[in-house]
Amino acid sequence: METHEGGCACGAVRYRVKNAPIRTSACHCRACQRRTGSAFGVGIYFKGEDFELLRGELKAYEFRSDESGRWLRMEFCTNCGTTVTWTAEVFPGVHGVAGGTFDDTRWLKIDRHVWTRSAHHWMAFPPGVERFEKSSIK
Repeated sequence: METHEGGCACGAVRYRVKNAPIRTSACHCRACQRRTGSAFGVGIYFKGEDFELLRGELKAYEFRSDESGRWLRMEFCTNCGTTVTWTAEVFPGVHGVAGGTFDDTRWLKIDRHVWTRSAHHWMAFPPGVERFEKSSIK
């Protein structure tokens, strides 16, 4: 069984995931750009039962998409503010984990880019990945 651990910037929050992710993606929507302070967010998605919070406290902020109207509940460290995980209305029973919070990221492979219509003009997409102008969810 595959397991990976990670946590927030200050170390107060630690988690473990098991099994392979059900999806890996880079999201270029404006909300993810703001949430990360970067060009895109990296989401690694696991079945809810495959995510375990080992220590620390997470605070939630719920955002509603102005396009779909669906909610995204981001969970971040109450001490340093690092977004660690999230749940989304569109993925019941699934935990999204911020890719950059894993201790070792060498195993990550992004297989899709979503909301590419909001991508920065200088973004170069790697060959062989799926690209979606909007969401890849119907």
